[in-house]
Formats: sequence, structure tokens, C-alpha cells
Amino acid sequence: MIRHCKESDYNTAFEIINEAAQAYKGIIPEDRWNEPYMPFEELMREIDDGVVFWGLEHDGQLLGVMGIQNKDEVTLIRHSYVRIQAQRTGIGTMLLQHLESMTEKPVFIGTWAAALWAISFYKQNGYVLVSEEKKDHLLRKYWSIPERQVETSVVLAKQTWFKAQHTAPADVGKPRA
Repeated sequence: MIRHCKESDYNTAFEIINEAAQAYKGIIPEDRWNEPYMPFEELMREIDDGVVFWGLEHDGQLLGVMGIQNKDEVTLIRHSYVRIQAQRTGIGTMLLQHLESMTEKPVFIGTWAAALWAISFYKQNGYVLVSEEKKDHLLRKYWSIPERQVETSVVLAKQTWFKAQHTAPADVGKPRA
């Protein structure tokens, strides 16, 4: 069952995020790694800033969380994490599709450039990389992240956004991952 995360779920969401984020350790730039990856206070700031978390629950246990954040004329998918033992079971796709169904606005997703598995997941779900120039513009406009994170991240958008913009995605002509 996919449901809105309540305040009573925030500790579990914190656990899921930090358990799954261990995959980043040694992959993302060392100066961007924290222990825990996302402190509880940061999670609360994200929620206060408008990130609304949804979770997939099975047999009374929250197995994955994903946030959605409306930012002016766009929607951001934020903080997508699934418990390690439940990964590769379709939970991320189900959450992503549910959140996509909640908006008519263009959807953007930011992730670490070195997180090739995450980029591959989003590509499998119909997203493509935006150009470096567009990525920098979007990250600075819609995300509140340090400049170092802008330098080491990518942004993905649905193919339909590129058609509406009359632009080509950054990875057109490149081999699929």
C-alpha cells in the first residue's frame, strides 16, 4: 500500500534513507558524505521546506520512501530510498509512478552523477539527462544545495518535457546504460 508518511513515520523514513544511502559511501565525493548521510534535523528541514514523503508499506512495515516537492512551475522528486532487503522488487517504480500521477507539472529528479544505478533506474522509468548547462540552471533555481553538490550532480526529466521545450536531452545518441 502506498500512503502519505505521517509524523509518526519520520523516524522510520530516517532509518530507510540512511540505510539505503550507504550505497553512496565511497562513490560520491568524500566531502559530500556524512554519517549519517542525512541527519534527522536535515530530514525535518526538507519536510519544513515542502518535501512531502510517501511510503510503500507491506505487512505493516514501511519498505521505501520518496518525496515530492512542488516548486513554482515544476515538481521535484526528492529522496528516493528503499530498504536494502526490498530493493529490486519494484517498490521504487511504484512510488515514482504514484508521485508522478500527483502532478501535471514537469517533473525533475536530481541525483549524484556518480550514482550510476540511480541514473539507470530513472532512465528505465522514462527519464533522460538534461544538458550540463540546463542542469546547473535547474539545480540553482529549484534546489537548495551547496555549489559543490551542483558540480557533482545530474538532473533528469521526462522525455515529454524535452519535446515541450523543443530541446534534445543530453544523452541523445549515447549508448543506453
